Amino acid sequence: MQHDDARYHIPVLLERSIELLVTDPAGVYVDGTLGGGGHSRLLLSRLGENGRVLGFDQDDDAVQFAQKLFAGDARMVVVRSNVVHLSDVLHQHEIPSIDGILLDLGVSSHQLDIPERGFSFRFEGPLDMRMDRETTVTAADLIARSTEEELANIFFTYGEERNSRRIARAIVQARTGRALKDTAALVDVIAGASPPVHRNKTLARIFQALRIAVNDELGVLERTLAQGFEALRVGGHMVVISYHSLEDRIVKQFFRHEATTCVCPPRTPVCVCGKVARVKMLHSKHIEADENEIRRNPRARSARLRAGQKIHA
Repeated sequence: MQHDDARYHIPVLLERSIELLVTDPAGVYVDGTLGGGGHSRLLLSRLGENGRVLGFDQDDDAVQFAQKLFAGDARMVVVRSNVVHLSDVLHQHEIPSIDGILLDLGVSSHQLDIPERGFSFRFEGPLDMRMDRETTVTAADLIARSTEEELANIFFTYGEERNSRRIARAIVQARTGRALKDTAALVDVIAGASPPVHRNKTLARIFQALRIAVNDELGVLERTLAQGFEALRVGGHMVVISYHSLEDRIVKQFFRHEATTCVCPPRTPVCVCGKVARVKMLHSKHIEADENEIRRNPRARSARLRAGQKIHA
């Protein structure tokens, strides 16, 4: 199923995610990562006239696109904000609880395909990578200010890059002669410090690592999962689509913790922690895109969907 919004960003696992998300056609739902609005558009089609959707995005391009896409639908509220501010926004709108929250993580196709955003090593442009362009620190700033050890840690932790130290050393050496302000300059340095056989994968990992660091994506994810779950009413659903192991690990561990009862040490004769399970997983394993979807949208290949129902306050 594709809509006009597919020209901005093709939504991944569209039908399945909305099917899992909706529990009440008159409920209040949060799309925490609005992007091109594909998930919200299908979500609204499944809701009645009393349903409501708050769509969050910190990217001005996405906000402007969504405002045009949903113009005239009073059920849709487009929020220009990082979803990490969810609790404050719900309070401002006097919404005590929500029926579901969807998070489609990572970077949008639109962001990747716009050279001046600097997200992709495939295009020449400034080393920006800010999802919210009102923030101050760009990828170029990070590269200019970080020590060799800090860069190596970023590449290893957020990109899982085995040659992180060698690449960090090459960047520090290169920046003494010239500022690395554009993607082409960074690509040249990385290419000179990595074997050609897997160069594209190395470039993808380094650019991913810088993007995550610039936008604090993993910290934002952890805080958003906690806020979103607290905002859910009992019976409400949380649906999360991740695209790499770092994100998926955080989501998996969050759900596992909330689905666990006693966490006392194994030899404790009687439970003293009082922990109760607050989540029932809607699937025992994660859900992946099928081959038909992957053929239509190769980005779906790495997608992992996890979903849970809140069963205890």
